[in-house]
Amino acid sequence: MTLRFRHETLVLPFRDPFRIARAMDEGDRAITVILELWETDDGPSGLVGLGEGFPDAYYGETPATIAAVLPLLLKAVGPSAATLGEAAGAGDLEACRAALARAGETMDAALGHNGAAKCAVDIALHDLVAKRLGLPLADLLGLSRVIPPTDFTIGIDRPDAVAERAARAGRFPALKIKVGGPADLETLEAVRRVYEGPIRVDANTGWQPEQGAALLPELARLGVELVEQPFPAHRLDQLRWLQERSPLPIVADESAVTIRDLENLEGVVAGVNVKLAKCGGVGAAKRMLEQARRSGFRTFLGCMEETSVGIAASAAVASLAEWVDLDGCLLLADEPFEGLQLREDCRWRLGDGPGLGVARRAGSATASA
Repeated sequence: MTLRFRHETLVLPFRDPFRIARAMDEGDRAITVILELWETDDGPSGLVGLGEGFPDAYYGETPATIAAVLPLLLKAVGPSAATLGEAAGAGDLEACRAALARAGETMDAALGHNGAAKCAVDIALHDLVAKRLGLPLADLLGLSRVIPPTDFTIGIDRPDAVAERAARAGRFPALKIKVGGPADLETLEAVRRVYEGPIRVDANTGWQPEQGAALLPELARLGVELVEQPFPAHRLDQLRWLQERSPLPIVADESAVTIRDLENLEGVVAGVNVKLAKCGGVGAAKRMLEQARRSGFRTFLGCMEETSVGIAASAAVASLAEWVDLDGCLLLADEPFEGLQLREDCRWRLGDGPGLGVARRAGSATASA
């Protein structure tokens, strides 16, 4: 399997402003990179694997860095791609799984960090192989298609604006409220007045220790289910300090980038948030979630503000998570892909079609950066 590729940077406006504590000056649009991967013999008119990498400057990535390293990553996975072609042609599922795992290992050996770029390649490889085998992605991974429902996330804004959006999202079984702004408690009180279900709060490193400790009794009173990343990523001492005082699980996100971070988080926090764009793709997320469960962590599967490409890939591993936050494509005003469906119970429907099960929507007018 000799691979060719092309990529596109998409600029996608949000339905509502979406701001988080560590990026308060942003929030009107998402910028993501879509990768198309195909075999030389087929050309782009044949089977095409779709991938997505959402670059977050917090992790040192931009659309430009993804564009720069994609050729290096695809060159590195070349030998694994050849094995994949042979295994897929023979219908050898186990050999395909092994070759996909080796491709992920090869990317890690070739280049440090750059999780979003690796994510785009990894998802596209999995999608292409699943299509060659005629299998849904979850079946290629050997995972259940029965997955938890997703919550819905609301960014930092005025308390009344957040409450209005919470009321609109009342069908979701849980809401994730971004905090770390100027009126956290007032915001949560306003949400609780219009929404009866569990609330999850995510400070995105925006709190100070004493502030977090003082809020804990109020969070418990308001029915908050968990607290995500209250302090800076490197301050594991602060995370441990708060978890020791907290009746609620503290979940690491910015502190839990790849599987290599799990060991240092043992005994520090109750849970970890795994995201494909951080750890390097669907294969890496599967391995990280499985290791997290073995290590006794409660597992949260999250996302960036991705299209259905990234969300469909994430949904394929969602059976390994206790909590699911896969709403990225729902935040977008103009979703450029189709095929992924949210059921009435807010679970993503994992269909019987091959691969991710998504395709570019005809006539989608999406700006490219």
